[in-house]
Amino acid sequence: MDETVYLNGSFLPLAQATVPVLDRGFIFGDGVYEVVPVYLGQPFRLDEHLARLAQSLEAVRIRNPLDMAGWHDVCTRLVAANAGLTDQSLYIQVTRGVAPRDQAFPQPEVSPTVLAMSMPLVTPSPELVESGVSAITALDIRWQRCNIKAISLLANVLLRQEAVDHGVAETLMLRDGYLTEGSSSNIFIVKEGVLLAPPKNQFMLPGITYDVVLELAQANSMPLKVGPVSEAQLRAADEIWLTSSTKEVLAVVALDGVTVNDGKPGPVFKRMHALYQAFKNQVMRPAR
Repeated sequence: MDETVYLNGSFLPLAQATVPVLDRGFIFGDGVYEVVPVYLGQPFRLDEHLARLAQSLEAVRIRNPLDMAGWHDVCTRLVAANAGLTDQSLYIQVTRGVAPRDQAFPQPEVSPTVLAMSMPLVTPSPELVESGVSAITALDIRWQRCNIKAISLLANVLLRQEAVDHGVAETLMLRDGYLTEGSSSNIFIVKEGVLLAPPKNQFMLPGITYDVVLELAQANSMPLKVGPVSEAQLRAADEIWLTSSTKEVLAVVALDGVTVNDGKPGPVFKRMHALYQAFKNQVMRPAR
């Protein structure tokens, strides 16, 4: 299948999509991105993803190249063009555009480069959900504006590779003795039946799945506390979860080689995973 992508107003085969070497995304990592899961042709919480994209663009002072209706049109047409994929991962990237190499913003302003493409959405298998995954911890070496979904992800790449080098699923980051997030996920813990979530701040990307988990916990009267999570609390947790658009909700059963509780996904995780799947199926995969 020759994947169709959207680039600067045109839909074309991936192999034909190119950008100039002076694009500031290539030269400086000067841009932002979004990833939207698509189930049976239906983008999941598209408005929320586009709102976060708009926030990231505003934060880095890149003009939003499309209004909400324009983004909806691009996403709808792109998903339809790649309908051979049952579920899709829709990737959107906007850079500041093409200009001579100078760190200052180009003057006059140039047109942003807009790319959107679709890939197969791979979510955790039932076997992985049942067994859980392992993770490691590392110091959070990223910059001070982690709430911006920027394409300059070198620190995340290095942290993610640490997980790969250790044969585990994720690296959980610690800053000044407190949990921030994973290299590509948000983190929840459970202690004595209470779900604990680090708060949104400049050191954490505000995840769409993070929001869904909080909403489901509140709607189903699950004990919940949003606040700083210390390293000591993380290591003493009864349960640890990863959440993201692709991981959905996934249990960590070993951290830095130490078993979490009994080494199996816990009861609170199982309840939340069931609630998440029911919500997803109700909203994105209704009976036909």
